[in-house]
Amino acid sequence: MADAPAAQPAVDLDRIEVEVIYAEPGRHLAVRLRLAPGCTIEQAVEASEIARQFPEMDLAKCRLGIYGKLARDDTVLAAHDRVEIYRPLLGDPKDIRKQRAVAGVQSRRKARS
Repeated sequence: MADAPAAQPAVDLDRIEVEVIYAEPGRHLAVRLRLAPGCTIEQAVEASEIARQFPEMDLAKCRLGIYGKLARDDTVLAAHDRVEIYRPLLGDPKDIRKQRAVAGVQSRRKARS
């Protein structure tokens, strides 16, 4: 008698799987969701309830994206999209690099003295 084939996991054709990610220094959270097709980025972020885990986060000031590219809140998600919540920048990256360069030059001058 032949072995019965292994049961395959049920596939829910009425849902898409997406992931919502948020990170802070030293802490991050990734939530996998199964949502209705046609769901937007904003709806996925709400459904993830990540804001409850990070009460200090102000979602109104955060930008959203999919796989590293900025996207609008009303962007419709596709299966297996990774929604990323980006924290606001603390300063202009160009200015921060200039400050680091100046600090590095000053510390090298002190080391030579």
